[in-house]
Amino acid sequence: MKIVYLIGSLRNPRVPEIARQLREVGFDVFDDWYAAGPEADDWWQRYEKARGKTYAEALEGYPAWHVFHYDKEHLDRADAAVLMMPAGKSGHLELGYAIGQNKPTFILLPEEPGPDSRWDVMYRFSNKVVYDVTALVEALKSAIG
Repeated sequence: MKIVYLIGSLRNPRVPEIARQLREVGFDVFDDWYAAGPEADDWWQRYEKARGKTYAEALEGYPAWHVFHYDKEHLDRADAAVLMMPAGKSGHLELGYAIGQNKPTFILLPEEPGPDSRWDVMYRFSNKVVYDVTALVEALKSAIG
């Protein structure tokens, strides 16, 4: 079974739904990172600030290294990665890492950008931009079977 790392925001309630849809068509989806909850990063920041640490110091601490290695391990074992928008800095860095590992990567936008939306040409680094799960499944099957 091919592994898809589903990248997204802890605050996006659609992550489990999209993961379920991908599982239903036969992919092994890694979205376990979502279990940390929507405020995980906020709580980590509060905790480290209460300990008197700067952001740079907190990044060197065990909690940050633990989460980093957890996510990286699963990115490394994945056959493909999907950035599910909206997503923030971490998600975009994870996608960039997967691209750097020569893995097939895809960006799932919630809809076609409207006339006033900002476009970004750098999404060309990804293999394909799609707007729905059906198109995503087709792209994943074409790339990894």
